[in-house]
Order: sequence, then structure tokens, then C-alpha cells
Amino acid sequence: MQEVTTVSQINLYIKNMFVRDYALRQLRVKGEVSNCKYHSSGHIYFTLKDRASQLSCVMFASYRRNLDFRLQEGQSVVVEGNISVYERDGKYQMYAVDIVQEGAGRLYEEYEKLKKRLLAEGLFDDAKKKPVPKYAQKIGVVTAQTGAVIQDICNVSHRRNPYVQILLYPAKVQGKDAHKTIIEGIQYFDNTDVDTIIIGRGGGSIEDLWEFNQEALAYAIFACTKPVISAVGHETDTTIADFVADLRAPTPSAAAELAVFSYREFEIALQEYAYTINRQIENIIQLKKMKLQHYETILGHAGPQDLLRQRRLYLADCMNRFQRLMEQKLLSARHQMALYAEELKGLSPLYKLQGGYSYVSDLQGNHIRSVEQLVVGGKLKLAMADGKAEVTVDSVEKQMEQNGEA
Repeated sequence: MQEVTTVSQINLYIKNMFVRDYALRQLRVKGEVSNCKYHSSGHIYFTLKDRASQLSCVMFASYRRNLDFRLQEGQSVVVEGNISVYERDGKYQMYAVDIVQEGAGRLYEEYEKLKKRLLAEGLFDDAKKKPVPKYAQKIGVVTAQTGAVIQDICNVSHRRNPYVQILLYPAKVQGKDAHKTIIEGIQYFDNTDVDTIIIGRGGGSIEDLWEFNQEALAYAIFACTKPVISAVGHETDTTIADFVADLRAPTPSAAAELAVFSYREFEIALQEYAYTINRQIENIIQLKKMKLQHYETILGHAGPQDLLRQRRLYLADCMNRFQRLMEQKLLSARHQMALYAEELKGLSPLYKLQGGYSYVSDLQGNHIRSVEQLVVGGKLKLAMADGKAEVTVDSVEKQMEQNGEA
């Protein structure tokens, strides 16, 4: 008995067949847009058809950001993506990752080829790009004489710096051979005294911007000795001129912002610099004053007057010490003298005389120490504490010795 298969199994099997088929995983399909619907989720649902058939397509919101135009009925486009099966409905459809208008598809291929070749030749190297002067005084603008581009650049430039000069070289920015007039403008300003050159135009389709993807214009920008700012289209538009230019601006107004310095900011910066310099000068002056005071102090201590003052102080100190030492010496000498006086006092004959003793001498002043020096009838002098007297010796009696001998 034959096995029964569910609908989901069939749809899954068919989906796997689509997934395994390499030819359906990455392809580009050309056709006319029909039944286009922008869903609130951000997804785009549409049908791609030709004279004989049609193909259901969907572009999810995550890929929609790559779409630089609004998809509309009847447009001839080239859709890039893969074919797969939506299992729930059991039908296959194309899942778009990129969509370009049919004419733009050929131009895009040429754009990519030229971009790769110029990249290999080094025209996009950052090391070869010239810096844009910070304080430009003259700006050369290569763009259409009429239109919003030159007005936007002038308005922004004069708002930022009313003293900057904006010079216009009127050029064609769209149509056949328009790039030649842009090259002429670049070469003209390259031989003048302008500081920076701006080339630009408003946004548009790849066909509208195609003259800025010309090889000759890329070489002219690369050969220019003045810095070139490219301001072509809007932020999502990128041309070959943008890659070769020294600086790319997303819009013409942004190019003016980049090329022209703000005079008000310049004045504020000058004021800040002046304030900083004044503060630094004041700090230096204060530091020098402190050093000067320090040196004055050092010189004051090293000067003759200070040396004399120091010597006077030293001399006064020496005199004080000498006086203290002399007083100590005198005090010590007085004390020692008092001790000697006491000792001499005990040895002084006068002190003994005060005790009732007398000093005996002959008339010639010779001290009488023994009775053997006396003779009866001889004259003697007696010196007592309160006076002197002369006496006559009436008798002499010698004291007997203790052992009994006379």
C-alpha cells in the first residue's frame, strides 16, 4: 500500500529542492513592477512580470534600506535575490535583497567596474588625499549657476563666516558631456588663489548623477593641486567623484560647513587663547616674583650688613659667655680665697695675739724663740693685740725636760 504524505511534508520537500538548487539561490530577474504594496511592517510585496509570465516577490524591511527610490507600478526593474517556497501558502516567490531600475542596472555594472579599476590604481588612497585648509579665505564652487546648491553653499558660508569669498564657476551638472564643464571648472580654480574647491549638485537617480562617475573627471580631481570637496547628491548617493575627492560631504550644505570655518567659533577660540595666555603670563610673573623674593632673602643674608649683624650677634654672645665665665671664676676665686683666709687666719700671729698671746722680739726685731736667747737685764719688745711694750728681763728660768734632765 502506498504511503500517505501530508501537505506540509510536500511543501517542505519542494522547498528543500529550491534551496539545494544553486541557480535559484542567487539570481537577477528583470521585469515590470505590478501589484506593489508597502506593508505597515515595512515589507514590500509586488509582482514582477513580463509579456508571458509573472513572479511573486517580497522585499523584507531589513533590505528596504538599500532601496534608493520608491517602487511604483509599471517600473522596469532588475531584482536581485533568491527563489524559495513559502510553506504556509504552498507557493514559491522571489525574496529580493536589492532592486535597481533596469537602466540603472547597466550603469551600476559600469560604475562598479570603474570603481574597482580606479581603486587598484590608487586614486582612492587616503595617503594621497590633501588636507582641507582649516582657515580658508576663498572657496571655488563648481556647480550649476541656478539651483539650490550654490544658494545653500552661500547661505551656510556667509552664516559661518561673512568674510569668506565664494567664487562660482558655472558648469553643467547633468546631461551629456556635463563632466567636461566640471573638469574645466576644476582646472580653472586650480590655477587661481582659492584655498578649496567644491564640486556638487543635488540628489537624483544614478542616471542624473552619472556625469560624476566619469573616468576623466576622476583623473582631473586626482590631478588637482588644490583640495577638492565632493558634495554630490544626498547622504545615500555615492559617486566616483566622492571616492577620489580629498573630502566627501553628504550634502552641499555640509560641504560648506567643512570648507568654511566658523568666524564666531574662531573669535571664541581667540578669546580662550588670550585668557589662557594671560593666566599663564600671570602665573609666570607670580613665580618670578616668588623667586625674586627668595633671591632677595638669600642676598640679604649674604650681604655685608647681614654679615656685620651676624658678627655683632656672635660678638655679643661671646661677651655674654665671657662675662658669665668671669663671674663664675671670680665667685670660685672668692670662695677659694675665703677658704685660704680661714686657713691663714689660723696661722696668723695677730689672730693668736687676739687670744691673749704676745709676740716677743729683741730691740732689733729678732724673734725670740727660746729662753736661751735671753739674758738677765736685756731689753725685749712685746707685741700684743692692742699694743706694744718694752720690758727688761729680770730672771731666766729654763724649763726642765720631761726625762728629768736640765
